[in-house]
Amino acid sequence: MLDLFLGLFSNDMGIDLGTANTLVYVKNQGIVLREPSVVAIEKNTKQVLAIGAEAKRMLGKTPANIVAIRPLRNGVIADFEVTQAMIRHFIRRVHNRKSLLHPRVVIGIPSGITEVERRAVRDSAQQAGAREVYLIEEPMAAAIGADLPIEDPSANMVVDIGGGTTEVAIISMGGMVVSKSIDVAGDEMDEAIVQYFRKRYNLMIGETTAENVKIEIGSVYPMGEEKSMEVKGRDQVTGLPRTITITSEEVRQALLVAVKTIVDTVKNALEETPAELAADLVDRGLVLAGGGALLRGIPALLSRETDLPVHVTPEPLDCVVLGTGKFLEEIERFDNVRKRTFLAA
Repeated sequence: MLDLFLGLFSNDMGIDLGTANTLVYVKNQGIVLREPSVVAIEKNTKQVLAIGAEAKRMLGKTPANIVAIRPLRNGVIADFEVTQAMIRHFIRRVHNRKSLLHPRVVIGIPSGITEVERRAVRDSAQQAGAREVYLIEEPMAAAIGADLPIEDPSANMVVDIGGGTTEVAIISMGGMVVSKSIDVAGDEMDEAIVQYFRKRYNLMIGETTAENVKIEIGSVYPMGEEKSMEVKGRDQVTGLPRTITITSEEVRQALLVAVKTIVDTVKNALEETPAELAADLVDRGLVLAGGGALLRGIPALLSRETDLPVHVTPEPLDCVVLGTGKFLEEIERFDNVRKRTFLAA
């Protein structure tokens, strides 16, 4: 009863704590915050100088005494103290008018992380001011966010390609029958583009530039007319700034290894799927979520490799955080799901 009373006056929230971006959903309000998961700190004192979009603008451009870092790598906490500061900052921004009443928080996490890493996420949220913390695997949250009938006795397949991890899951009757998690996703693709420029053109570019190349002209499947764009960087031989023109065909070549790893993971999940559930997928197909779902050609490539229909969720970037929010708003409906997949702190 007390918890119900407190819930009426606190901003209970769902958090997609992503490697690239953090999104926050407040119960009955929707998505209220969308910020890069980047923190700028003073190197010697460890003082936090900026968080989110302001910190991301500093990546690769800071003086020697300031470092802009991503405290989450491959979907898990790489720097506990900085992550805690980032979570606290985001929670207080959303909850600032009701700071005396601590919120309940649901956080999406990769399905493959260890119990130690789970505990680190819970502790970060608790120390940032959460009253109660629940963790949900990201594929389950994405399935809820995509309005899939996860409680039916039939197969629902989700492929969530995020910044740090790719999550693949077969869900039936409120639980994950098969799940795969690999640390090959958007960040790995960006690094592949950086390495391609270095080897092919002797040109050094930063991760922000690589990400822009991926977004602007990146593709993983021939899409008809090829695109091109100018890219600026530093020549490794002369040390001077230089501009080159790169084509979408070259980017596709750069992404080949990373994309093949993702496709192989999807195939491995299908190979482990029970026959009755695999039969359901012939008509239902698989659902793509996460920022990687926006990469040109990825639906066509997966459909060709799996012989299944591939559907992209209407809001792939928001799917996980929408799932955490729907759980908060319809907690009674997802009671069975909670018992199977949620871990309370």
